[in-house]
Amino acid sequence: MKVTFYGAVREVTGSMHMLSVNKDKILLDCGLFQGRRKESEEKNKNFPLDPSILTNMVLSHGHIDHSGRIPLLVKNGFKGRVICTRPTLDACRFLLMDSAHIQESDADYLNYKALRGHLYNLTNNKNSDLSNRERKEIKERLKLGRHELNRAEIESGIRENNLKIIEPLYTTEDAEYSLKFFDGYPYNQEIPIGKSMTVTFFDAGHILGSALCFIRGIEKGRRFNLCFTGDIGRFDRPILRNPTLMFPEEYRDVDLLITESTYGTRHHGPIENLKERVKEEINRAIERGGSVIIPAFAFGRTQEVVYVLHELYDEGAVPKVPVFVDSPLGKNLTGVFGEHPEVYDKATHKSFLQKGKNPFSFKEITYVGSVEESMEVMKMTTPHIIIASSGMCEAGRILHHLRYKIHNPRNTILIVGYMAEHTLGRRIRDLGWEYEQNGRKGKPPEVKFLNKLYPLQARVSKLSGFSAHADQEEMTRFLKESNLNIKKIAVVHGEEEQSLGFAEYLKDNNFNAFVPKPGETKEF
Repeated sequence: MKVTFYGAVREVTGSMHMLSVNKDKILLDCGLFQGRRKESEEKNKNFPLDPSILTNMVLSHGHIDHSGRIPLLVKNGFKGRVICTRPTLDACRFLLMDSAHIQESDADYLNYKALRGHLYNLTNNKNSDLSNRERKEIKERLKLGRHELNRAEIESGIRENNLKIIEPLYTTEDAEYSLKFFDGYPYNQEIPIGKSMTVTFFDAGHILGSALCFIRGIEKGRRFNLCFTGDIGRFDRPILRNPTLMFPEEYRDVDLLITESTYGTRHHGPIENLKERVKEEINRAIERGGSVIIPAFAFGRTQEVVYVLHELYDEGAVPKVPVFVDSPLGKNLTGVFGEHPEVYDKATHKSFLQKGKNPFSFKEITYVGSVEESMEVMKMTTPHIIIASSGMCEAGRILHHLRYKIHNPRNTILIVGYMAEHTLGRRIRDLGWEYEQNGRKGKPPEVKFLNKLYPLQARVSKLSGFSAHADQEEMTRFLKESNLNIKKIAVVHGEEEQSLGFAEYLKDNNFNAFVPKPGETKEF
């Protein structure tokens, strides 16, 4: 058995590893790299392997850093099946289409920007002083209304002016076609994935449909067991069940565990304090006459925040100001959550389902659809709560809400999720937190987005309790309290400091752990 560690190795995004057994090659995840544009684009476009050699693929869950390159995999010759849980398949129908739309929109904007700049320069050469009217005429020529680009005009202009056209990583058609390669299965069912090789999914508790992937097989007459955790969830979180700890006897002896380490050396706040902290932040902001802006991943985090707000509103613990979920993707994925109550925990059944209530719907909440509706919400000056994507503030409607609200000290930006290095969300989190810790003295920090510098005067607060990733204690709990006998652990999916630190911690706790290098192949 050989494992090659390709992605999310000494970093967080781009999860991808390959298992080679007999003549079969099984890909574990195929995630999108996220971070600096040029670096990510290079990594995403260039596969480190030929997709046509793969037998099948096992997908641990739907998050884009685990699934986002599947359309490109298929486009480059993959002919196998993508094996996942049923909720993961249902989520990917929306997640991959949304990712493709983002790829197309980014390419369109870059093409628009390149052509606009070129036309500005041409006009400038004819007339030393480019007037506002001339700028406006060029912009209007390249747009259909205020918010839509004239794609045909832009493509024609780029060809006529011999400019390099930017192509999307993949299109919505590519994403839609790739979904034909998916097969969804229930938990606890053994599924063939190669010659004398199967995978069985157990609940990982991380996100709807997330799975601990147990691969069993025979090579040269010897049986082996491999467990790929994907991302491990927290214990006692709202909505979902805890990570599985008790496994059938045939799965207990694990030759290799490939585990995440996102929070390998860190510790989250207690989950039981989470609702109280949310209550405090909302009440403080509203007392100041401000609003609460919550950047949240559309899949998982949005639903958890809505769940907690629903509880607080039912209890009368906070003023019942309007709540807006400004994410079409978030709206669609909330629908997917509603279709899979079989994976909810007992508390959710007791608090909502048994009372005939939908956890994700209450009187004060509105799921925003159109751009026009979103713009109306952005301009609101009375207190309200906004939950908007993207979670790391790199794209999407959250940028426009920040544009309207980041400079107002009455408002609160509530950080409820992981912010990767080099993202706007990370800069807001770090600069805002530092400003708060220094008593908000002196000139406020500035952050640049949408091609403009904004003073970060809104209050920034971070809640680690919402994280869907287990921290060091919870990952250790999974390892120690489960009935697994683990021979060796490969530590992946963490910034290098986190992975190395967690591996050392595991060694100190008598586990045989190591951190692979990108592209490294290990034989077991």
